[in-house]
Amino acid sequence: MNDMRHVAVLGAGLIGAGWAALFGLCGRRVTVIDPHPQAAARVAEAVAQARPVLAALGLAPVATPAIGFVASPSQLDDDVALVQEALPEDAALKRAAFEQLEPFIAADTLIASSSSGCLPTPMQAGLAHPQRLFIAHPCNPPWLMPLVELVPGRHTDAAVLPRAAAFYQQLGRRTVQLAGEIRGHLVNRLQAALWREAVHLVASGAASVEQVDLAVTEGLGARWACCGPHMIFHLAGAERGMAGFLDNLGEAVEQWWADLGTPTLDEETRRLLIEGMQAATGGREVASLAAARDQGVTHMLRAARALENE
Repeated sequence: MNDMRHVAVLGAGLIGAGWAALFGLCGRRVTVIDPHPQAAARVAEAVAQARPVLAALGLAPVATPAIGFVASPSQLDDDVALVQEALPEDAALKRAAFEQLEPFIAADTLIASSSSGCLPTPMQAGLAHPQRLFIAHPCNPPWLMPLVELVPGRHTDAAVLPRAAAFYQQLGRRTVQLAGEIRGHLVNRLQAALWREAVHLVASGAASVEQVDLAVTEGLGARWACCGPHMIFHLAGAERGMAGFLDNLGEAVEQWWADLGTPTLDEETRRLLIEGMQAATGGREVASLAAARDQGVTHMLRAARALENE
């Protein structure tokens, strides 16, 4: 069985470049599969962004990451232990790519899809070794956010996810293994639930984009960095914990649930969101906003890890 020293990344877009930077800076040999002429430049930019973050988080990035590029899976060496797919969110496209990939990798090489919502079982259809395919979904960017969701398909071998979890954990990631597949996995379902109500509040005129985001960053987000949503309400129940919260506010929460909105992303709603973001950001470029995000999250993660170690 391969020892996970050589990994491949299929696709050098935003997520693929981020994975390549993480793998390479953590000392793995990386082969990026992408014929795009800008693939190397994208990965180089991700490496430059990731290096100070990983250093700040104590992960000791290597001085010169071993990252190579090929245009086709046929050019891979036969010692690749894991292929991290990061193609566009199109299940048919991914499945076709996996079928093209399989003849050029060993039978025990893992195939991890970065898909944010596609189910793994349909992507396993037609593969010679469907048992090695699973979802390994990162939060964006992969080198900054610790969590990786691991999701098995119907045919995924029981030994695959523990093997994958050990690999990602060696890179400073934290993994959560779902019992089975569900559209959107875990993180995006939670994120979509909050954003649905956020969009409803903007579309209905109850609040602006800026006000909604402020309510999260200043009212919810700081606690969420330390406590999950269940823990928040457990603490709200005082000495009786969750039981006290449910007795005191459970009925009220059900009334809030019943009143939540069900918006659609029609043209008017899209206009409100786009113009709202333009107003909230004051015209700052996305790259500048992303850099500020990276800096803020890095400081938050360092503080959170320090608390864990006290």
